[in-house]
Amino acid sequence: MTAADLSYPNEKPAASVPELIIEPGRAEKHYWRDLWHYRELFYILAWRDISVRYKQTIIGVAWAIVRPFLTMVVFTIIFGRVAGLPSDGAAPYALLVFAGMLPWTLFATALGEASNSLIGNANLISKVYFPRIIIPTAAVVTAFVDFLISLAILAGLMLYYRFAPGWQILLLPAFVLLALLASLGPGLWITALNVKYRDFRYVIPFIVQFGLYVSPVGFSSAVIPGEWRLLYNLNPVVGVIDGFRWCVLGGESPLYWPGFVLSLAIVAFFLWLGVTRFRAMEKSFADLI
Repeated sequence: MTAADLSYPNEKPAASVPELIIEPGRAEKHYWRDLWHYRELFYILAWRDISVRYKQTIIGVAWAIVRPFLTMVVFTIIFGRVAGLPSDGAAPYALLVFAGMLPWTLFATALGEASNSLIGNANLISKVYFPRIIIPTAAVVTAFVDFLISLAILAGLMLYYRFAPGWQILLLPAFVLLALLASLGPGLWITALNVKYRDFRYVIPFIVQFGLYVSPVGFSSAVIPGEWRLLYNLNPVVGVIDGFRWCVLGGESPLYWPGFVLSLAIVAFFLWLGVTRFRAMEKSFADLI
């Protein structure tokens, strides 16, 4: 008689136990595939950041409308009335400013959220494995939600001035994606440096404030002299703002294609640099944070 014969008749066979394979470099090998497996974590982090952003606020979601609107009013008075800078074609100056304010606010907010994301999730990083790039990517979603809310003002302004967009408005989602990618590249690099050097958290507000005045937010980039305009597009946000205005204002704001192509190349370079530097420093996050 064997041991199998002595088993109880109603006893069920043991359930199969999942096999855990410990293999050197396995996580590294399947890193990009793991991004899809951990997509639910991305959704959870993005929703948490959105809910925390508007929790216990006085005016809540309206803050995403008030801030760009007041900035537009100030810039319209200073650059349009006081400085007397021209608009693009027959487009109202307020519409010109707000069409530049929206992509800039999207870029600046996404950069700030991504740059401080790892420090804000220190407890999560030190406890469990997952591709760390999910954290700054999920933080960018908050800026995108703010952008969608502010987009209502743009629609209201176009109705107020009776300004109808052209066919270029169909390409607007592509430039929104470009603005997010332009912020994600530097954001990945800075958030990785912020883990090791905590004083980088003070650099971001300075970069955002300085970039606001060197980017064509309150004025058209057409006022830049022709011999300097290509050099001016070394600022990748210039191409993003010009492209956004081209979509909204159409023929009133023609796109400077040589500068736009240069801006695309700069965005691609910083995105590659951000991803590579982030991946190079990622293994040490749990120890340093």
